[in-house]
Parts: sequence; C-alpha cells; structure tokens
Amino acid sequence: MASWNSIPLEITYQVLGWTAFLSWTLCYYPQVISNFRRKSVVGLSFDFVILNLTKHTSYLIHNASLYFSSAIQKQYYEKYGYGQMIPVAANDVAFSIHAVLVTSVILLQIAIYERGGQKVSKITIAIVSAVWLFAAVCFFIALPSRSWLWLISIFNSIQVFMTVIKYIPQVFMNFARKNTEGFSIGYILLDFCGGVTNLMQMTVQSIDQGSWVNFHGNMGKMLLCLVSIIFDIIFMCQRFVLYPHKEPQVSPKSIEESREPLVLSVDSRESE
Repeated sequence: MASWNSIPLEITYQVLGWTAFLSWTLCYYPQVISNFRRKSVVGLSFDFVILNLTKHTSYLIHNASLYFSSAIQKQYYEKYGYGQMIPVAANDVAFSIHAVLVTSVILLQIAIYERGGQKVSKITIAIVSAVWLFAAVCFFIALPSRSWLWLISIFNSIQVFMTVIKYIPQVFMNFARKNTEGFSIGYILLDFCGGVTNLMQMTVQSIDQGSWVNFHGNMGKMLLCLVSIIFDIIFMCQRFVLYPHKEPQVSPKSIEESREPLVLSVDSRESE
C-alpha cells in the first residue's frame, strides 16, 4: 500500500478534498431554501432530481464499497499495483451520503409544494427502471466469481452516465421558459467550485505518487467533475447571458401617479 511522499502535498490534498466536500455539500441548500421560501418547485425539473438521486445512490455504492471493503481494495491493488493509493477519500464517502439525503429532501418538497402542473416524464421513469434492472443483473453476474471491483466499476459507470443526462432536462426547461427562475444559481456556482477542487485534489495525489493511475483508476470521479463543470458553465451562460434575471419595470406614469397626494389640499380645491 502506497503512502504519501510529501507532507505539504498530503495537506494540500486534504484541504482540497474537504473544500470540494463543502462546496458540493452546500450547493444543494440554496435550492432547498428557495423551494421553502416560495412554497413552490415550479421551474425545477423533476426529471433532473430523479436522475440526480439515481446518480448519487450509484456513486455512494461505489465510494463506500471501495473505501470500506478490504476485499475490494485487495482486488484494486491486484489490478493497479500495490504501490498505488486507493482513489476514494473520506470526503468522497461523506459527500455521497449527504447528497443522497438532501436530494431525498428535495423530492419531499416536490411532493408537498406547488408543482404548477409539472411531473416526471415517462422517459425518465423508463431510464431509471432500466438502470436499476441492469445493476441487478450485473450483481448476479459478479456473485459467483466475487468480482466486486468489476461490479462497483459498473456503479461508477452508471453515475457517470446519469451525470451526463441528468442536467439535460433542466437545460431544456430553461430554454423553453426563456428564464432560470426556480432553479437556484447558488447550486451551480458551488457545484462548479466542487468540480474544480476535486480535479485539483486528484492532480495533487498524482503528482505526489508520480503516476496518473489515480485518474484512470477512478475514471468515474474524473468524468463526474468534467461533465459537471461543462454543464455548470452552460447554466451560468443561461443565467447571466441568455436569460438574465430582470427586475419588474415600473412605468414613468405609474411613478408620477404614485407621487400625487391621495387627498388634495384646501388651496388645490379652491383653485379648481
């Protein structure tokens, strides 16, 4: 089992990891708070939330299994070499647990708040059902030979696939409505920060080990970060460039009318 060669790089790795954890953890709360204040989830794509929950559940299975299971770690070392480090850190596991919980809270808000006629599409229901059926089949394939590393790599691939498609419904909803109201920009900004710092964390580990196995040994995490960053940039363009938030315009006539006294003075009445 490999160890750190540089203490400063190890400290940097930990700082970046927990910064990413905080960014990706806090990013959900602007949306939760916005839903609570408005008592409405109009503008938030339900397909995005359902796909996101599937994605985070798959990622949790991968991270927790690789981080806690000695049997899976042994299979990892046999495949990539005992000189390599496990590419999953404690912050990855903590993030996954929290993400599943808070996404479930958003689903609860969807159930109890004003929905404005929005609903989960049949396509999303079909995709989620197919994904979990596929995962179940893979489990029974891996069971006889105990190919657990292969199995969790399947869950890692699932979370990458879900990351690629989960943002698409929200992008098209924003495009169709020509605004981003109801979808918190705070989520996007913090998600972007989390993706960047996670990539930096992986780079620091690779520099210390003098090997880039860390990246293709955890291809899912790398692709997760890259895909998230790309879509976050798209959302930022929609929010700040294409469909910027506009304050309600008040006409000059309304302003003048608001300045007129509600009760005319005595002199004014006499002059009339």
